[in-house]
Amino acid sequence: MVRRLLSRRVLIGTALVLVVLLGLWVGVYYLMNSRTFQLAGRLVDRVDTRDKVVALTLDDGPTDKAPEVLKVLADAGVPATFYLMGRDLAAHPEYGRQIAQAGHEIGNHTYNHRRMVFVSSDTVRDEVERTDAEIAKTGYRGPITFRPPNGKKLWELPKYLSDHDRTTVTWDVEPDSGKIATTDEMVAETVREVRPGSIVLLHVMHEWAGPSLAAIPRIVAELRSAGYSFVTVSELMKH
Repeated sequence: MVRRLLSRRVLIGTALVLVVLLGLWVGVYYLMNSRTFQLAGRLVDRVDTRDKVVALTLDDGPTDKAPEVLKVLADAGVPATFYLMGRDLAAHPEYGRQIAQAGHEIGNHTYNHRRMVFVSSDTVRDEVERTDAEIAKTGYRGPITFRPPNGKKLWELPKYLSDHDRTTVTWDVEPDSGKIATTDEMVAETVREVRPGSIVLLHVMHEWAGPSLAAIPRIVAELRSAGYSFVTVSELMKH
């Protein structure tokens, strides 16, 4: 009888521990992946405004596709905010300079595109500051916001950004993230989901990113016909 009671208590205790651990993991997972909340500092996923303005943001690179991307943007007559990686800027400094000279905004997307969770404060500082140094070499002198790779962050990254008066920028429209989508699908999803103050995320620097790049002129044309104008992230935040 005593053994049965002890066994039952052990099972109940084990079950309670597992429930607590599961709850903690769910909470950590939410914090790590949330596009709208972080534990410290400023986070912007969109701007609450009645003005029909939208920011186009382009992640990763620069790669050899940069000249093609810049031509598409120039032909469409739109500014973009490029979230670039330090290692790619170091490998292709000429493309970073071209982006800056074209008048686009440049943001920090870490040096190595590592997920910024369960990392030390030294790692955070290294990833951010090495990339800032590469951005400075492009000649860009505007505000530098930060976008965590895959949008992931926990404590050390938000704390560093808060301590250095930096803004985390995520997004509220992501037509090509984590899925295989055609150009038609990306355009339709973007036009359907954009609201005044939206931040659109596209990936156009990869070899597989042809459909995303092809979507830009059509997204621009359709949103403009609906009364929207395009601005950089820092300009959007003024609204």
